[in-house]
Amino acid sequence: MLQTPLFGTAPFALSVHTGGGPGIGQTAAEGLQATIEAARAADRRGYHRFWMSEHHAMPALSVASPPLMIARLIAATERIRLGAGGVMLPNHAPLVTAEQFGMLDALAPGRIDLGLGRAPGTDGATAAALRRGAGANDAFPQQVSELLGFLADDFPAGHRYQAVHAVPGPWQAEQNRVAAPATTPEVWVLGSSPYSAQLAAQLGRPYAFALQFGDADIDTALRIYRENFTPSKVLDRPHTLVSVSTIVADDADEARRQASSTAMAMLRMFKREPYALLPPEEVAAYPATANERAIVDQYTNRTFAGTAATVTDRLEQLHEQTRVDEVMAVVGAHDPSAATRTVELLADHYGMPTA
Repeated sequence: MLQTPLFGTAPFALSVHTGGGPGIGQTAAEGLQATIEAARAADRRGYHRFWMSEHHAMPALSVASPPLMIARLIAATERIRLGAGGVMLPNHAPLVTAEQFGMLDALAPGRIDLGLGRAPGTDGATAAALRRGAGANDAFPQQVSELLGFLADDFPAGHRYQAVHAVPGPWQAEQNRVAAPATTPEVWVLGSSPYSAQLAAQLGRPYAFALQFGDADIDTALRIYRENFTPSKVLDRPHTLVSVSTIVADDADEARRQASSTAMAMLRMFKREPYALLPPEEVAAYPATANERAIVDQYTNRTFAGTAATVTDRLEQLHEQTRVDEVMAVVGAHDPSAATRTVELLADHYGMPTA
C-alpha cells in the first residue's frame, strides 16, 4: 500500500508537475533553471512529488528527457519524490527505460516515480522521427509488461527476455553478491481515458488522471479503475491522483493573466502552430475571432487560477468530487517565477513547513 501522508491542513497529498518552460523571450536554460527553483521550493515546503512530462518539438516545454532532469533535481533536493509524469513509453525501448530509472533509484533510493503514458508527446511528424510505428500505441500494454519484468527481473521461464537483465537491478546485485535493492521506482499508469484506467486496474498499479488536457471524463475513468482493480504485490487497493493546471498569485487578475498564456498555447496547437507561451499582454492584444476567443476563455477558465483561497477551494471541491488520494498542481506560465510563487502560496495557505 502506498503511503499518502497529508500536508498541513490539506485534505489530500499535494504534489507539483511542470513541463519545464520557457516562455517567449526566454532561453531553454532559463526555463530549466525555473524548474529547478520550483523543485527546490516544493522540496523545502514539504510537497509529496515533483513530476515532469516528456514533450518534443514544443517551444514552451524543454524537458524532452525526464530522466536527465530527474538526475539534475536529485542533487538539488533532499526528500521530495521525483518522477516522470510521464515517460511516453512507445517512444522508448522498455529495457532502456528500466535501466535509466534503476540508475535513478540507485542514486536516490525510495524517491523515484515512473509514470507511463502512451501518447507521443508531440506532433505526428516528430512522432515518426522518434521511430514510433503506426501501431505503436497498440503495443503499449505489452511494453508496460516488459518494463515491469525488467525492473523486477522476474520474467517467467521460457520468456524471450528471461536471460536479459536491466542494470542496475536485482540481477546485478545477485551477481555482485550483495543485497538486492531495497527500493524500486514507483510505477504509475497515466492517462485521461477509460483505456488507461482499465490497464492500471488490471496491473494493480496506481493511476494518475490528467485533467489539464480538457473535458476528459474523470468520473467514468476513476469508476472503471476502482471497480476493476486487481490487487498486486505492490498495491493492495486502488490509489489515485488527479493533476490540474494551477496558477496562484496574490492578485486574482494577475493569476488569470498568466493562465491566458497557456490557454493561448492550446489555441495555437488547435491551429497547428507550435505550443508557445506568449506574454499575457500579447495574448490580450491578439485579434481573435469569436471562436478563438471562446477557446482561449475556455482554457483560461479550466485553469485553477486565482488567489490561494479561491484556488484551494476549487482543489478541495475537485477532491470531494473524485475522492482521489493525491492532487497534483500543474504549474507553468510565461512568467518563469509563477511556478515557484504558486508552490509557495499553496503551502502558505495549508500551513506546510517553511524550512
